[in-house]
Amino acid sequence: MTSVRQSRVRQTASDSPRPPRKIPGEEGIWVFVLGDMTVFALFFATFMYSRGKNRALFARDHADLHVALGTINTVLLLSSSLLVVLAVQRVLSGRREGAARLIAGALGCGAGFVGVKAIEWTQLFAAHKGVGSGEFYSYYFMFTGIHLLHVLIGMAFLSRLIIVIRKAEFGEKQARLCETGGIFWHMVDLLWVVLFALFYLVR
Repeated sequence: MTSVRQSRVRQTASDSPRPPRKIPGEEGIWVFVLGDMTVFALFFATFMYSRGKNRALFARDHADLHVALGTINTVLLLSSSLLVVLAVQRVLSGRREGAARLIAGALGCGAGFVGVKAIEWTQLFAAHKGVGSGEFYSYYFMFTGIHLLHVLIGMAFLSRLIIVIRKAEFGEKQARLCETGGIFWHMVDLLWVVLFALFYLVR
């Protein structure tokens, strides 16, 4: 008799409607991400088309880039994304202890990225490599400049999250804000990985 009741309970639980799956973060961030990725995809396609027509010129200018600095920046952003993932997981599981420190670590990695990029640009400018130095560097400074702007916006977002996480009042709205910030930062990371491959690795 007991087993029959248990089976009925399980059947009733399985027949009950399940709550709809929640989209991570604010819905508007996905519209922004898809739009931003579409624009960058057009940029990338334009770059590859121009490169196909001027392979020798692009290969010559590509040799002047500092692959080591680009690699350092890639490691910094990948590390920052990992820290953001860990922080958001803590927030969503109700354990905010340490989440602000993880976000601060990601913010530090972002600051390191900006510092390394400043060093790289300074060296290129000293070598008289700028926007007007050819088609390759026009694309390089335009793409990396727009991406750098995304990094700065993302850092401002991360700074806001640190304040939000440390507040005593914390609910579902604040948790979704943390998810939204994480989504934006992962997009910034993904865009850089593609830029790194296009400008530093493709020969």
